[in-house]
Amino acid sequence: MIIALFANTSKKYSKSLALGIHDFLTNQNITVVVEDQEAIALGLRKLSDVPRDQIDFIISLGGDGTILRLIHEHPDLTAPVLGINTGHLGFMADVPISDLYPSLQDLISGSYKIEKRLMIQGETLQKETCFALNEIVVHRATNPSLVEIAIHVDGAYVNTFEADGIIISTPNGSTAYSLAAGGPILSPDLEALVLTPISPHTISNRPIVLTANQEIQIQYLSDYEPVEIRADGLQSFSLKTGEVFKISRSPKYFRLVSLFRRDYFSTLRTKLGWSGKLR
Repeated sequence: MIIALFANTSKKYSKSLALGIHDFLTNQNITVVVEDQEAIALGLRKLSDVPRDQIDFIISLGGDGTILRLIHEHPDLTAPVLGINTGHLGFMADVPISDLYPSLQDLISGSYKIEKRLMIQGETLQKETCFALNEIVVHRATNPSLVEIAIHVDGAYVNTFEADGIIISTPNGSTAYSLAAGGPILSPDLEALVLTPISPHTISNRPIVLTANQEIQIQYLSDYEPVEIRADGLQSFSLKTGEVFKISRSPKYFRLVSLFRRDYFSTLRTKLGWSGKLR
């Protein structure tokens, strides 16, 4: 078995934890590789030493942002990801450090399932492209006022939003920026998308849930400075007045290791501070 270990070394104790994980796995006769720049610093085997298609699992040591970064920096890596959280509890990186080694043992012994998470992709008329696991956001950027954004779904006109922007979220990303902007929480196994306006001028504008197979066309109408398109907070480019940006489901899925000892709704309760009753 070959496991690729990605560690956010800006997090406290990440280096020592990475070395501990490496020793634990190698003692189980598992080959561990690390991103090349980190491998040099840690004295471990480099990711580039092994073919990408021979990697069985990825272990992400950090938070949800670390997982997003590795997906965007290494789009050719398709192995399932186990997220170990070194900060606040994450929705994808949901294994706490206190449960680290029992969780690794579960991974080795097969006490898990693989969840397929929907991804989306976007394209401008100039063929600039992006992809996202959480969301693609069209935002007013440097414009000091609200901007007008027209939305079509499969060619049918939906509405023109006067707002700070629009979020197109996957179920995986429904607990991220979309939730903060008033969007609903979707079960991560749904095949759906959420269109959430950001601070719309009209309070009757509400988030809309669409099927994942529908194509969303976004046209920037205001005669202002360009707006910004940003995918997962990482990829970005601009959209000028009159230009159209299209979003559709990606043919790729993100695969997440879900240990039997953990469940999504327990993570929701913990992360969002649900008490279950009024006090």
